[in-house]
Amino acid sequence: MGKVIVVTSGKGGVGKTTSTANLGTALALIGKTVVVIDADVGLRNLDVVMGLENRIVYTSMDVIDNRCELTRALVKDRRVEGLTLLAASQKNNKDDIQPEQMKAICEELRSNNDFVLVDSPAGIESGFRNAAAGADEALVVTTPDVSAIRDADRITGLLQHEGVEPINLVLNRLSPEMVRKGNMVSKDDVVALLNLNLIGVVPEDRGVISSTNRGIPLVHDNSSQAAQAYMRIAKRLTGQRIPIPEIREKGFFSNILEWFSGNR
Repeated sequence: MGKVIVVTSGKGGVGKTTSTANLGTALALIGKTVVVIDADVGLRNLDVVMGLENRIVYTSMDVIDNRCELTRALVKDRRVEGLTLLAASQKNNKDDIQPEQMKAICEELRSNNDFVLVDSPAGIESGFRNAAAGADEALVVTTPDVSAIRDADRITGLLQHEGVEPINLVLNRLSPEMVRKGNMVSKDDVVALLNLNLIGVVPEDRGVISSTNRGIPLVHDNSSQAAQAYMRIAKRLTGQRIPIPEIREKGFFSNILEWFSGNR
């Protein structure tokens, strides 16, 4: 039986969908079978981030309303074997799906896959409850700013109330330079505030925007620090014990060396 992991945060804009796409792709790249589910009914974006928006025929709502079998609603990623997407409906709203219906979908998918990653919508209302309904574990994604940390703390309490555990923390968009200048909460302070197991730190990366616009997750090109961070998190999800490296601020000579090595 595979693991069902909900990727959540409470706050929008912290990188849940980007993290789901990259972790799902990374897990498939290391040989796991993975289904990523977009649980943001009415406002789906996971298909766009993964470059699959033009191939969506059926959605989770079609499965629930018995308009198609679950297997027909799954869209295979053409770049990576073993990776599929279950898209959300754009015509419905979050209240049209009940937690037990999402749980039934997750239970069926876990029987044939190593991992099921559920991309939770922002907020703590019905959309979150649906996304967490079938989850064994959770990844709480936060950025190192006070409002995101507060919302992450709130969502952690709700996950614990629902009996979802373990709950692991992904710290996204960390900038050592901003931490040094006192404009961003440090990694250690975020961990102390949330009291969660830190499973990975993803540095600030300008390539995320272009990656999203192109519909190609970063991990397809493993040269960036963010892509490498996602690969390490994926391996930790499989049980590998990989230390979390310190993310260092890039100086002038680091940029020169990176340019030189990439153009040899």
